Amino acid sequence: MTLLPDRRWYQVAAGLALVAPLAIWWPPAAPLLLTLDVLWVLLLAVDLWQLAGPGAEALTVTREAPPAFSVGRALPVLYRWSQPLSRAVTVRVREEFPAQLTPATAERLLLLPAGGEPLLDQVTLTPVHRGRGSGGRLHLRLRGPLGLGWRQLRRELPWQVVVYPNLVGASLRSLPTQAQRRREAGFRTIRRIGEGRMFESLKEWVPGEDTRTIDWKATARRGKVMARQYEDERRQQVLIVVDAGRMLTAEAGGRSRLEAVIEAALHLAHSAVEHDDNIGLLVFADEVQQWVPPARGRRALRAVLDALATVEGRLVEPNYPAAFAYLAARNRKRALTVLFTDVIDRTASEALVAQVGALRPRHVPLAVTLREPALERLATARPETDAAAFERAAAEELLLSREAALADMRGRGILVLDVPPAGASAAVVDQYNRLKRRGVI
Repeated sequence: MTLLPDRRWYQVAAGLALVAPLAIWWPPAAPLLLTLDVLWVLLLAVDLWQLAGPGAEALTVTREAPPAFSVGRALPVLYRWSQPLSRAVTVRVREEFPAQLTPATAERLLLLPAGGEPLLDQVTLTPVHRGRGSGGRLHLRLRGPLGLGWRQLRRELPWQVVVYPNLVGASLRSLPTQAQRRREAGFRTIRRIGEGRMFESLKEWVPGEDTRTIDWKATARRGKVMARQYEDERRQQVLIVVDAGRMLTAEAGGRSRLEAVIEAALHLAHSAVEHDDNIGLLVFADEVQQWVPPARGRRALRAVLDALATVEGRLVEPNYPAAFAYLAARNRKRALTVLFTDVIDRTASEALVAQVGALRPRHVPLAVTLREPALERLATARPETDAAAFERAAAEELLLSREAALADMRGRGILVLDVPPAGASAAVVDQYNRLKRRGVI
């Protein structure tokens, strides 16, 4: 427990100290000034003594927070305060928030009602980057009834938070329905009789149809003979593979290229769920960091979200052979394998080309590479100096080497999508939809 004078008490004490030299020229003022000094100190002692009582220790606080946050979307967090004293108490609050969250203000001043009546305090928090974090320690200062001193307390209110990647534009509610997506992809619902097909709907049974399609429970409920309709199963597997090595740790436009990849992977996962495809995730650098087995539906999407929330880039060379051996050992079904990575030249990308090319012809490999807009601008800028001319020549050589590497990948049957970081999400989802319409997957 720490007791501290208020700034107002210090200001008055400083004023009394400044007028104290008057006693030298006017001795009768000395007893009066001494009396004022003693009185002021006693008032502070009384105020701090009242703060030292056990009532302040009974102050309680609870927190009601969202289950998760998303980068770029501010959300409110509700605090419920109460204290048992017979008078209202002023409290100054400073909280140690998780590193992923930023409050609107660093401190807040609350007036807690008397007699245990609860006070609701809402704080708006803005996530600044994704990941998991912890915090929640509260540093409190309770003001005395005379307003001359503070009592400093600490409350432990542990808080574990998870911040997901930016979900703007990727909400399931904002996407077309699954049936609409299928119609746009050119799929038709076809009635089939037999085992191993997906249930589509119920209809009234017509004499002459196979009796094995009759749904007896639905018949009992509706009072007429009902039959099941089936459709061809169009579910495929989509494997999202993220290279978290050094190639994607650089920034583009003040933002990490890996963040653009994670957002694109998230949008692709949403789209695959809407198409009723199975989705899986592999994240690797020099070793495998995350593995989410292929599955369908919202549970699979949540598993992918949880994995993407904690992905961190590493300044190491990616180990493509180990990553693809890990993937091959855990998935043997045909899949669209979408690899998010980047290339520099043919020599540096040999391991990548060899491993991704080995997926053909059983699987459909799609390599998503991120262009560097700053390098492209440098390669097309008009040089004003000799140094600028050398920089342009170096940029042109890098771009030519990179294009040669991409052409080599295309020549080996690998689908390549070379896009700027800002447009990666839309481009990947559009490419996925085109492949679905063409029946490539």
